[in-house]
Amino acid sequence: MTTKKINFSSMVIHAGQEIEVATGAVIPPIYATSTFAQQKPGEHLGYEYSRSKNPTRLALEKMMAALEEGVGALAFASGMAAIAAVLDLLEPGDHIVVNEDIYGGTWRLFEKLKKYSSGLNFTYVDMCDLTQFEQALTSKTKMVWLETPSNPMMRIIDIEAITSLVRSRDIISVVDNTFATPYIQKPLNLGADIVVHSVTKFLNGHSDVIGGMVISKAKDLCDKLAFIQNSVGAILGPFDSFLVLRGIKTLALRMQKHCENTKIIADYLSQHPKVKTILYPGLQTHPQHEIAAKQMQNRFGGVLSFCIDADLSGIKKFLQETKLFTLAESLGGVESLIEHPNIMTHASLEKSHRDKLGITDSLVRISVGIEDANDLISDLDAAFKVIT
Repeated sequence: MTTKKINFSSMVIHAGQEIEVATGAVIPPIYATSTFAQQKPGEHLGYEYSRSKNPTRLALEKMMAALEEGVGALAFASGMAAIAAVLDLLEPGDHIVVNEDIYGGTWRLFEKLKKYSSGLNFTYVDMCDLTQFEQALTSKTKMVWLETPSNPMMRIIDIEAITSLVRSRDIISVVDNTFATPYIQKPLNLGADIVVHSVTKFLNGHSDVIGGMVISKAKDLCDKLAFIQNSVGAILGPFDSFLVLRGIKTLALRMQKHCENTKIIADYLSQHPKVKTILYPGLQTHPQHEIAAKQMQNRFGGVLSFCIDADLSGIKKFLQETKLFTLAESLGGVESLIEHPNIMTHASLEKSHRDKLGITDSLVRISVGIEDANDLISDLDAAFKVIT
């Protein structure tokens, strides 16, 4: 593709995409091969074995490096595999400071596995409080881990403020950008060293692929992560890479609609008598709205959480009554999803930790799809009516 700077909506179509030389194919082929012929021992055309490098996966990795404005990117078999690979940059005894409100699967990996299998130590803090964050740093801190917007409490962490505090301390800063995508925010440009994604979500956008991605702006980190990926082998296959490449082509269009629909529904919920609290950074009542507006370019994403004035029995009836909102885990697809974090996505967190964060029985999280917003509101209206 041209080296001239192009806008994001053009980049999602063209970045990493080269016309296939042999046939002129516009779309990168699916290279369903495990190995590649060599002319002589050790002499090949850049590909030896698909665990190490595959042309279809490489096209996706080039695209994501361009979208996040990094030096390189690596595609993994899942978001959790991508996160695990990043933790493999560390050594036993190293300390990681983590924002306390994170996806339950990430917390499970940290606390139930890496804490013991890798000898890593984790401290969870409210990173919206910079004083609390600074106090958590020690001489053994080698990494800070941020989710923003956070899952499921939709807190907004000031990426630039956090990364500026650790830049001179030889601490790697990692941002999970799954909720926002590079359409909304670019953590590497705000000082982060590494960005991770669950490409399962908005990047792919069609709820038919499991995958992860790691992008860095530092070549040495890219090289280390590539070594880890090749050694462990948790790679994204060529068929899934092809699907994600196809999904990303509509990312700008989809995210625009996600953001528009979610704001409409946030306004609707903020006026509903059965809604106690709504957590959405696009509302001026959100405590970090100003940071979000700047950091997220006034695009506030497609996920929100809210608390319903009902007991657990009523909440369950509400969740089971929706028709356009499918009761399911995950997020970021073209279809709208609804879920109960306390029972579903964040059940792996210890109850005391859920209680501290406000992940209670009354909390509901929705991923707003690209359906007609009026239809989605009608669906929620009908579900609210079953609550007595």
